[in-house]
Amino acid sequence: MPAAAFVSKLNEQIGYEFAASQQYIAVAVHYDDRALPRLAAFFYRQAVEERNHAMMMIQYLLDADEDPQIPGIGAPIGSFGDIVEPVQLALAQERRVADQVGELARIARDESDYASEQFMQWFIKEQVEEISTMSDLLRIVEYARESPLLAEEYLARESVGDNGVDAAAPSAAGGAL
Repeated sequence: MPAAAFVSKLNEQIGYEFAASQQYIAVAVHYDDRALPRLAAFFYRQAVEERNHAMMMIQYLLDADEDPQIPGIGAPIGSFGDIVEPVQLALAQERRVADQVGELARIARDESDYASEQFMQWFIKEQVEEISTMSDLLRIVEYARESPLLAEEYLARESVGDNGVDAAAPSAAGGAL
């Protein structure tokens, strides 16, 4: 059974993951509203990914016979001054999540909860990839700040942040939705 401190913190993280999903939807809508479909699509995909992270955490708690808590979340930021601000926000969010995931792994280790520590390893690897992707995207939108279609052209040519399905990913509650 997972340590009580880990379960409590993981339930909190579920809320953060759902909030990240909502934030990415707001960013996608911002880009969609400005006729930037590639940037919008990137963030719509990110929203689904963050939602799935929450669902993986829920499934872990269900599998461990623990009670998942689905916390309420605040409204996302939806207004931005240019094409760079949303990506800056996303990068800051991914760095914050990396810290939260690291804290979860630390709690599991400190509590000798090796199964939960192992569960968190995939999320640690995922956050390294997410920070790298957002850092790269931030550089691109900074280059294209005055000409957003350059960012769109770049995203049309490159496969930014789309690494496909990771067979090592934990199972998500509800299956592959």
